[in-house]
Amino acid sequence: VQLQAYGGGLAQAGGSLRLSCAASGRAFSSYVMAWFRQGPGRERELVAAITSSDGSTYVSNSVKGRFTISGDNARTTVYLEMNSLKPEDTAVYYCAARRGELVAYTGALYDYWGQGTLVTVSS
Repeated sequence: VQLQAYGGGLAQAGGSLRLSCAASGRAFSSYVMAWFRQGPGRERELVAAITSSDGSTYVSNSVKGRFTISGDNARTTVYLEMNSLKPEDTAVYYCAARRGELVAYTGALYDYWGQGTLVTVSS
């Protein structure tokens, strides 16, 4: 499975960006696609995730109400809509996928990773 992430860039505080992640290659009957981020001097954290089976979503408390994860019907492309951006959202954002239907909060439990895309939010 290959994951390709798009959409990072520079935004001002209060602005918006949209990240996309396209999955290709071997298909699994069920999987979870997720976005992680790692900011300067910070540990990697799970931002949001979506399941392929029913589109259930998880959004971390740190971005709840501002970020939305969604996917196309096949959930082979997922999106992270980021609104009301804050400087603390500055990070490299990574798309990841794992087999199964359970959202994992630890990156080590994800099988596949895309390249990171940098999001910089200026104050």
